[in-house]
Amino acid sequence: MSSFTFPIGIHTPLQHAQALPDKVDIVIIGGGVIGICAALFLRRHGQSVFVCEKGRVAGEQSSRNWGWIRQQGRDPDELPIMMEANRIWQDLNAQLDCDIGLRQGGIVYFSDIDSELERYEAFTSLAAEHGLQSNLMSRSQVQAMIPDLNRSYRGALHTPSDMRAEPWVAVPALARLAAEEGVLIRENCAARRLDTKNGQISGVITEHGHIACEQVLLCGGAWSSLFLQGHGVRIPQLSVRATVVKTSELPEVFAGGAVDSKLAFRHRTDGGYSLATSSTHDLFLGWDGLRNAKSFWPAVKNDPFNNRINPFGPPNYPDSWTVKRSWTAEEETPFERTRILNPAPSQKAMRIIKKSFDRAFPQFKGWTVSGAWAGLIDTMPDVVPIIDRCSDIPGLTIATGMSGHGFGIGPGVGRLVADMMSGKQSNHMLHRFRYDRFKNGDPIILGPAL
Repeated sequence: MSSFTFPIGIHTPLQHAQALPDKVDIVIIGGGVIGICAALFLRRHGQSVFVCEKGRVAGEQSSRNWGWIRQQGRDPDELPIMMEANRIWQDLNAQLDCDIGLRQGGIVYFSDIDSELERYEAFTSLAAEHGLQSNLMSRSQVQAMIPDLNRSYRGALHTPSDMRAEPWVAVPALARLAAEEGVLIRENCAARRLDTKNGQISGVITEHGHIACEQVLLCGGAWSSLFLQGHGVRIPQLSVRATVVKTSELPEVFAGGAVDSKLAFRHRTDGGYSLATSSTHDLFLGWDGLRNAKSFWPAVKNDPFNNRINPFGPPNYPDSWTVKRSWTAEEETPFERTRILNPAPSQKAMRIIKKSFDRAFPQFKGWTVSGAWAGLIDTMPDVVPIIDRCSDIPGLTIATGMSGHGFGIGPGVGRLVADMMSGKQSNHMLHRFRYDRFKNGDPIILGPAL
């Protein structure tokens, strides 16, 4: 593999360095796709907004994902939000200053397993209820769709309106649009603590000073749980490592994204492929992993991410055994010590990916790996996010635990949260995503591992 440096990192020059205002209406903690989209729509609602990003905009999972904009296989309560996100992506794309690689090529899931094909068929019925075209394909239809594929499947699920984009181009472009419209963004600006008065949000204390505000949105991805612990608030959120491989330039065999039990692939605008494996992810155990073991047991049994459990993770991980879990507003925090999570890609995953791609497309013999990276997916026990006001800290709204669904649904969640924080009525059913669902002893209902 040739030398590869991930495009967004601590080496990347700062793009956003706004001075801290004395006061804004809303402070957003986290400059990923959720935070940036929420900031944009809040600004369009007339709110003054400041985004605190501890490292770089989209430096972590928002730029490290597969680049799928996927309605297919969504949880029934996520699907309407995702369908709105699909429309928003197309609207915003026309407003951006560059080509983000947005293409409508569809997404397809291959399978030879009866139970999977039955779930796929059930999803087509759900999709039809929402006016979404999603089709169960036969063996011959799959072969006709991707004739270059060196594998025959009994069937597949296909949603033609699903899309793809280049994550490390798209989210920074959205941030530039937000900044042009008046959103204040500062990189290298970790939020250390919430400031409260009589139990109500009154501001945020950052490493660079205090900002007064009446509302805060926390969308810190893998770091959200650790930040909340500093305020005595616990959510059962863990993170898993996922690895992606980038290929040399190769012919396009399918315009969208595709996956089977071993391999996921999509063509990129630079001519290569982004490849990943759906057969292995890594969970690094820590105190939160032990504390939340009971909550995650149903997901572990079902194993939607095919996790390998590792007893020791790197010391800079949000749930490492040695990470500092409490601090004062004057102390350096873990968020400053790790500006950008940059986990090493899994060598095992890379071997699986290469072997699977070779088998799927032997005609590409001689292709090379031009880059590889990993990211941490923040996940919840039921594999759907928290999108809700925090009843324990009035004025705080939480949007986290996207469980590998965040990039595509980001604009939809951003608009939803902006409406919520601006006092506007949402058209979506949000009970599924409530903050307190793990506190009341409610049964855990797993989202679909499609």
